[in-house]
Amino acid sequence: MSKKIVTIKKKAIAISLAMSVLLMLAKFVAYFITGSNAILTDAAESIVNVIAGSFAFYSIYLSTQPRDENHPYGHGKVEFFSAFVEGILILIAGVIIIFKSSYNLIYPHAVGKLLEGTLIIGITGLINMIVGLKLISIGEKEHSVTLKADGKHLLTDTYTSAAIVAGLILIQLTHIIWLDSLLSVMVGFYIIYSGYQLTRGSVGGLMDESDFTLVEEVVDVLQKNRHNPWIDVHNLRTQQYGPEFHIDCHVTLPYYFDLNQVHREISQIDELINKNGFRKAELFIHADPCLPECCHYCHMSECKVRAEAFKHEIVWTPEIVIKNKKHFENELL
Repeated sequence: MSKKIVTIKKKAIAISLAMSVLLMLAKFVAYFITGSNAILTDAAESIVNVIAGSFAFYSIYLSTQPRDENHPYGHGKVEFFSAFVEGILILIAGVIIIFKSSYNLIYPHAVGKLLEGTLIIGITGLINMIVGLKLISIGEKEHSVTLKADGKHLLTDTYTSAAIVAGLILIQLTHIIWLDSLLSVMVGFYIIYSGYQLTRGSVGGLMDESDFTLVEEVVDVLQKNRHNPWIDVHNLRTQQYGPEFHIDCHVTLPYYFDLNQVHREISQIDELINKNGFRKAELFIHADPCLPECCHYCHMSECKVRAEAFKHEIVWTPEIVIKNKKHFENELL
């Protein structure tokens, strides 16, 4: 990973953490001014922002460390763990908010100076939206799970702030105080849902859930640029280690190719994917020798050992390429 990318990621998460601290303080000021449960909900979520941002900062630092003997695939997996921790913290915050607000629905308390509190929450929500969108943009560009997770978390905070602002305005117009706690409960459920989504995605990464979008990109590049000796591609799998992607697959080549020819074809596949794909990846390609059953879809027209004539090309699609079967075996299904 280049020093420039490392610097960009560290700078982005550092700015996010600093802003989270400032906005948390602002929201607690708004809560102490108003005594509003809805504002306390937003302030409590900001505590989670700060804790999660601190862990995210460390995970970014760790994920950018070079590979070593104990971590031959790098340290990128820590980004999934960071996103998992952030999701759990959001879930816990949502549960606490619901219990606190439900209590105040039964035993309401007075609120005041809602106009000042509304302005503070509105401004903090706007800042969170700007920072969150920027983090997601950088995370998408640099393939950083941590930056995207932190950005989505800040956007969640933005949505809750917007809902709270709308609710506070409604309370000021209607003077119905219990709406404050009801709004807080509703926001709490949304926070729990957001935490679940974040946790689900991080667990998928930790469990090496295949990135189907990456598979589609790879298969599309191979199909559009296929060479005649590439008779078959199957058992294609992907893994993500932070910003790094690993792809392994089986490629069927003519059985009479010598080792130099096999190496040349495999190297061309690697170069093709990394040159034309949207992301850089490390490939591990296993070469299989062709069988007579492959002849009817093999493009090697000058082949001297062909068992039967070429009949038709089998179009490579993600659905068949990910299977651990040669294409003639897929046709039998």
